[in-house]
Amino acid sequence: MKKRVLIITYYWPPSGGSGVQRWLKFAKYLPEAGWEPVIFTPENPDFDLKDESLEKEISNELEVMKFPIWEPYQLLDRIRGKKESHPGRVLEQKEQSFIEKAAIWLRANLMVPDPRVFWVKPSVKFLTELIEKGQFQAIITTGPPHSMHLIGRDLKRKTGVFWLADFRDPWSQWEFLDKLPMQNRVRDKHKKLEQEVLNEADVVTTISPTFQDDLEQLARRKINLITNGFDETDIPQGFSVGEKKGDSLHLVYTGIIDSIRNPMPLLKAMREEFSKEKGEVKFTFVGRVSDQVREEIAADSWLLAHVHFAGYVSHQEVFGFYEKADALALILTNTKNAKGNIPGKLFEYMATTLPILALGDPEGDSAKILKEAEAGQVFSHSDHVAIQVSLRKLFERSGKAESARGIEQYSRRNLSIQLAKLLDADSVS
Repeated sequence: MKKRVLIITYYWPPSGGSGVQRWLKFAKYLPEAGWEPVIFTPENPDFDLKDESLEKEISNELEVMKFPIWEPYQLLDRIRGKKESHPGRVLEQKEQSFIEKAAIWLRANLMVPDPRVFWVKPSVKFLTELIEKGQFQAIITTGPPHSMHLIGRDLKRKTGVFWLADFRDPWSQWEFLDKLPMQNRVRDKHKKLEQEVLNEADVVTTISPTFQDDLEQLARRKINLITNGFDETDIPQGFSVGEKKGDSLHLVYTGIIDSIRNPMPLLKAMREEFSKEKGEVKFTFVGRVSDQVREEIAADSWLLAHVHFAGYVSHQEVFGFYEKADALALILTNTKNAKGNIPGKLFEYMATTLPILALGDPEGDSAKILKEAEAGQVFSHSDHVAIQVSLRKLFERSGKAESARGIEQYSRRNLSIQLAKLLDADSVS
């Protein structure tokens, strides 16, 4: 008989983006490893990105409990008379109104750890009875939003249930918090709550070696590493990138471009290297691109002619863009958390067999993974010469791309087996 694990996650289809992929895939493969997952997620969440195609991946046998949530964004929308009042998006605006500045201050200082904190008490009240009746042998919380971990903390305190806390990003050391006008006493509260979660969870997991080391220093305990990965069943039947012809280059980037992901050094290197080149050169963004980057591209005639915006597409549609690419661009963050930045799409990129050119920390976790797999290279945002040399090599390259070495270890199925072992080791049978 399978043991049941309750997965408490804010992000769930139709939410799009990397935040939903991790636990959607674990829920898919955990049954093969002896655990029956049950999802607990908001009934009416305020998602930033939506991808309704992901709902097709939810098994008919998977139980999904949706519980009402109240979030302050809707109230702010009414006050502003606009949509999309998430402080994360408002922070990217060049000019902010008094109301918007006030909203950011309130989010920073009164909603700790985040605006989803209002979901904690009602969720704990609802779930306590189910756990006390023995419906679940373990619970998992995944953050951000880190309010999910407070649900796990309170359920652990009330019921003693086995609890695994999963950190997809740091908490008190998260670069996003540095953007907020946060008072010192509030930052101290974040640290206190974080310590409670790190101390009281039975198992803690995170996605990168750097985050693992940072959390171990904070917690003075073992933190388990389970990276993100790729799902071979996502790759469409008949998918092929074909052979590349020399003296041409089509680079494709998939995902979000925002205030902490700057593609301009790569684009400027392309212009400098190929502005007098007769061969075909093209760069395609697939996903949401910040207004600031769009404006910079629009102001440059060469970039305007060679950069294309496909907009946000479903996850399945992304593979059509991979097939048309000669190489893939990966824009990592250039911030204090950059070393531990391993985006989920890195593993899918490697699964395509296309070469990868990345901007980020050359000594970071993503760089080490790419080097080990012989799948690409990471360059510093300021290393213009090396970026140009790499672009030239990709331009002149021809022939069939080679598969990344050792990529099997990053399959979602294998990662789910690792997760199940952590649950089996300590949870009550």
